[in-house]
Amino acid sequence: MKVLVLIISTLALTLALPVQNDDLAWMNSGKFEGDMLLNQEQMLAVLGLGPKNGLISTKYRWPNNEVPYVIVGGYFNQQQIDYIHKSVAEFATMSCVNVRPKTNTDTKYVQITGQAGGCYSRVGFQNGVQTLNLAPYAIEEGCFRKATIQHEFLHALGFYHQQSTHDRDEFVTIMWDNIQSGTEHNFNKYTASTVQDFGTKYDYNSVMHYGAYGFSKNGERTIVTKDPAMVDVIGQRVKLSDTDIFKLNAMYCKN
Repeated sequence: MKVLVLIISTLALTLALPVQNDDLAWMNSGKFEGDMLLNQEQMLAVLGLGPKNGLISTKYRWPNNEVPYVIVGGYFNQQQIDYIHKSVAEFATMSCVNVRPKTNTDTKYVQITGQAGGCYSRVGFQNGVQTLNLAPYAIEEGCFRKATIQHEFLHALGFYHQQSTHDRDEFVTIMWDNIQSGTEHNFNKYTASTVQDFGTKYDYNSVMHYGAYGFSKNGERTIVTKDPAMVDVIGQRVKLSDTDIFKLNAMYCKN
């Protein structure tokens, strides 16, 4: 009996162990632009092969401004679970969006998994059960920075990356020679008719912006800001910017 208890305790401890810290955890999944799971319509739209309004369609908005979620068991320790709850609860303090634990009657929701290999999410409401993954890092590391969790939920709410906007070349320079071969597509930009900016200006402070070294092959910057003061600001994962919050409210909180 003591041996059995020891084995069970060891397994529980193993599940709770965080993976090694990684500031670029969002790149590790191999998903589109590092952390986005796109359906066929969305992929065609970003490639310019689908309807021009494919990404801004209101069908990708969550009904009633509610995003039910469930944390799948076996991946996270209690501290990580509590941190997820705390991080997503903040959406209700800054908008009309309620990211809440699912109930027995919810059939369309986000399931949060903790597979190794980074942080990633479906983009927008998918009319069913959709995955959002947070590799189980220690608190304030990797996928477990508060604003990184919120970044992935903003994807689930329908947000795309800031540096992909149509006007980005006015604000940043993409250093193509520093980008890992085969990942150049992650730096493509969308047309103005593909992704909405809700009348906002380019936002260096957005939690949806890549950091300066994303997909670097040589340790050099892959994105250089045209405003020198912003070069070390892009990619911040501390909190949503004022513009992030404005866009969230413009998207969901019409009244």
